[in-house]
Formats: sequence, structure tokens, C-alpha cells
Amino acid sequence: MQDLNELRAKIDEIKAEIASGVLGLKSSKAVYEFKKSFLDPKAGKISQLMKEMKNIPSEARADFGKGVNELKNWAGGRFDEMDEKLKAAEAEARYESEKIDITMPAKKIKVGNLHPVTQVKNQLIDIFASMGFEVFEGTEIETDYYNFTALNTPQDHPARDMQDTFYLSPEFLLRTQTSAGQIHVMEAKKPPIKVISPGKVFRSDDDATHSPMFTQMEGLVVDKHITLCDLQGMLNVLVEKIFGEGTTTRLRPSYFPFTEPSVEVDVSCFECGGKGCKLCKGTGWIEVLGAGIVNKKVLENCGIDSNDYSGLAFGIGVERLAMLKYGINNIKLLYESDLRVLEQLND
Repeated sequence: MQDLNELRAKIDEIKAEIASGVLGLKSSKAVYEFKKSFLDPKAGKISQLMKEMKNIPSEARADFGKGVNELKNWAGGRFDEMDEKLKAAEAEARYESEKIDITMPAKKIKVGNLHPVTQVKNQLIDIFASMGFEVFEGTEIETDYYNFTALNTPQDHPARDMQDTFYLSPEFLLRTQTSAGQIHVMEAKKPPIKVISPGKVFRSDDDATHSPMFTQMEGLVVDKHITLCDLQGMLNVLVEKIFGEGTTTRLRPSYFPFTEPSVEVDVSCFECGGKGCKLCKGTGWIEVLGAGIVNKKVLENCGIDSNDYSGLAFGIGVERLAMLKYGINNIKLLYESDLRVLEQLND
């Protein structure tokens, strides 16, 4: 038999322990843990007292049970009271830490910007749009016909080789030039035509100035009496707006299957004004793009009478212009997403 007086003393001891213990609690979590040590159904100290009922004389069980229940109810109320008080204090502390002082100066927020290649591409589109050009964006997957055959590229031309072109099948490939857009436009629209075709192109080429994927902008004008003079006059307007007033171009003979005659276009060095410097390698000129008069075979392939109409075409490497404009010597810097580089390149 358990001594009844000892058990009653235990009730008083637990009550005193709770009364003093709750005063030192600092958080609602601590209240929960402290409460559990007394009221847990299995291991709680008060629950353990209830298990002593079987060891108490039957005539004293009711009185003892009443005392334990009173302790349990008192303890539950004390714990709830302390829990509510500490949760209110925690909420107040959280409010103080999260509130915003609207009188404080605003935090400086960095403003984002477009990628340098996108900036140059948009600038080119704006310039050509001001000259009356429309924009045509073709698909990045093309057929061999539109990418090569319709552009008068011979079957044995090196550009068709697997080491230069990404073929998806014998018929389909990743376009190597946005010139394919010329064919789509000329098939769908009668002259006069004035269009630019910007977009990504793909070639198996990778070094400091070349990338397997890069951005090209093809331009096409088809009308009556189009000549190289029209081409150079238009390009002079372009380079002045890109590189500054006084910049001009010169044309050098070249070869492209889809233009005849074909030319390489150089721009007068905007760094030294044509005197000769490191950028232009002492020549006073910098190569920027290829162009020419549209080959009559290309016009005929698209159903345009080459006796009545002629055309000019040019292809601009957007990364090439961006590298010149921002003084970049490695094309990979444009694709590595290094903010230290990009922040220096934004206008």
C-alpha cells in the first residue's frame, strides 16, 4: 500500500514545481515541453500519480482522485495562461521585426538591362525600320532546299559538308544563315520587297571570334533598278548610326553563291578615324559584313522576273557588331553571363 500522506505531499510538490517553473519559461515552445513533462498521458508526472490509485485504500481513492484532478485542471489552466501570454509576446516581437519604417531611405535596387547582343539587334531593327524595312523571322530548322539549293549553292559547296552544317536528317538542318528567309519572303510576296530577317543561326565553328550559335540579320531589297550604289548608300546610313557620324564604308570584291557581284563591306575605323590603330590593325578599315546584288538565278527560283527586277542583299553578324562596338576580343564573353562583363557593356 502506498502511503497516502506521501502521495498528498507529492501533489503539493508538483504544484509548487509548476508554479515556480512557468515563471522561467521564455517561449511558447518551452511551455509546450514543460507542460508535456507533467500532463503527457504516458510519462507525465501528474499522469503517473493517477496510476497510484490502485495502491490506495478504496475508502481514500475518491478523495485522492479529486486532489489529482484538481491539480491537473489547475496545471492545464496555468500552462494555457502562460502559453497565451508568451505567444502574444512572440507575435509582438515578430511584428516589430517585420514592420517597415516608411520614413527610412529606400534600398537601392539595381535596374536590369537587355543583353548587349539584344541591344544591338534592336538598334539594327530600329534603324532599318526607319528606312522602311519590314521584319521577317523564319524558323531555325530549315530544309536543304531553302538553306542551300534555292540560294544557288552548288551540291559540292563546302558549306553543305557535315563538318560545317548541323544536319537533323538528309532533308532538314539547323539553318546556317538567315538568308533562307529571303526565299520564303520572295515566294510569298511580289516586289517591291524591303525586309530584314534577324535570328539565330548555327555553324560548326568555334574559336575566339566564332560560335556554333550566333545571331545574324539578313537584309533584302528587291525592286526595279537596284544597284550597288543603293547598297552602299544604305550601309553608310547604317554605320553612321551604329558607330558615329563620319563613319563610311568601302566595298571589296568577294564571292557568295546567292549574290553577283558579291562584296565584303569594310567600315572606316571609328577608333582612329582611319589613321591606323590596333583595332583596325593599322589599315584604317574594319571588315563588318558581306553583301551583293541578288543573283538572277535566286530571283528566278522564286518566280521573280530578273529582267524587270533586281535586288540587293546583305548579312550582318550581330555579335560581330557588338564586339566592335563594346571592344570585346572574345565572343564567348557574350555568352558566359558574367555580370562583371555585362555591366560594363550596357549602354
